Amino acid sequence: MSSYRWRICALLFFATTINYIDRQVFGVLAPELQKSIGWNELQYGYIVTAFQTAYAIGLLFVGRFIDRVGTRIGYAVVISVWSLAAMSHSLVNSAFGFGVARFLLGLGESGNFPAALKTVAEWFPQKERALATGIFNAGSNIGAIVAPLAVPVIAVRLGWRYAFLFTGGFSALWLLCWVLIYRPPLRHQKISAAELAYIRSGLERPATTIPWGRLLPLKQTWAIMAAKFLTDPVWWFFLFWLPKFLNSEHGLNLTQLGPPLVVIYVLADLGSVGGGWIPAALMRRGWNPSRARKRAMLICAVCVTPVILVPRIANLWLAVAIIG
Repeated sequence: MSSYRWRICALLFFATTINYIDRQVFGVLAPELQKSIGWNELQYGYIVTAFQTAYAIGLLFVGRFIDRVGTRIGYAVVISVWSLAAMSHSLVNSAFGFGVARFLLGLGESGNFPAALKTVAEWFPQKERALATGIFNAGSNIGAIVAPLAVPVIAVRLGWRYAFLFTGGFSALWLLCWVLIYRPPLRHQKISAAELAYIRSGLERPATTIPWGRLLPLKQTWAIMAAKFLTDPVWWFFLFWLPKFLNSEHGLNLTQLGPPLVVIYVLADLGSVGGGWIPAALMRRGWNPSRARKRAMLICAVCVTPVILVPRIANLWLAVAIIG
């Protein structure tokens, strides 16, 4: 049996890596941009909120769009939008301009995870989806690692505007690879008959489209919504405010932010892959999927709780270890 599905997973991994590089550039440069542009903390909060508002709006519609046009075209469209939006940051000179650019970036980037998850559902049987999702989701942490290493170098040598241009250009390169390489499994020439049969053995396709009106009364829908409501803001908070925290509380400048952020997101990467591996390992031991996934989430949730101690810790690397 061929293993072409893992090449598709690699494409999703790189897309997610680029996705987080593009959104993390702003956070890494925030202390420096605050000096050159002259915004205050409240204005920075508004800029961050503009991105998140657009991201939320995009998530309401982009999934249906990708369902209609398919993953190949849908993914290409959303990454085109976010690539152009990422590079447009280099053209602005005010807090309002950054707010507009971040809003457009949020609209485009909101399509990454719906498109990636639908691609996983098309290319992987159920028993491999948690691992495949964990692998491509690890790209978010790789992107958060690459950004603080590469962005300060570009900004110091060429200026902060070039940092947005360089990172936005990666999206355009990935788009070319996607269009040339990707086809759905049934139409892909590189996939063997045995692998196609293996993939289709674990597919469950609903007979009809399920309207929101049928989903909202379900307790499972509200459980997922409540969990995301409680956990996603924590991730976003660290993504956008962590560089400013390290700058203001521990005195790190632009070129010193890299190592602490790398340590934090390497640990997050291990958690991402581990979070996909744990339920798969438990299911191989006979656990049902629901129990196995909930156990993995419990382990991860317990790992988060010591972060409440960070504001009281003066030692930089101890704080970094606990956040990680």
